[in-house]
Amino acid sequence: MGCRRRAPVTDLLRVVARAGALVPDPRRRLPGRGASVHPTPECLGAAERRRAFTRALRLPGSSPLEAGPLRDHVRTLSS
Repeated sequence: MGCRRRAPVTDLLRVVARAGALVPDPRRRLPGRGASVHPTPECLGAAERRRAFTRALRLPGSSPLEAGPLRDHVRTLSS
């Protein structure tokens, strides 16, 4: 989503919106519409800059989403 490169679903991190926050779903079990992103800080940053999560998750309007939990998860994976 962020870098727009294709990859197998097993290489991507599923993300869902919960109570105004972007939440990582590594087990791919949370209900609701999800979006997939490469679990790298670069891809996540690109998705945030392009506001891709609001479109991919089909959220109403331009409601701001808190990406802190997702950033922490990606940072943990990349280190």
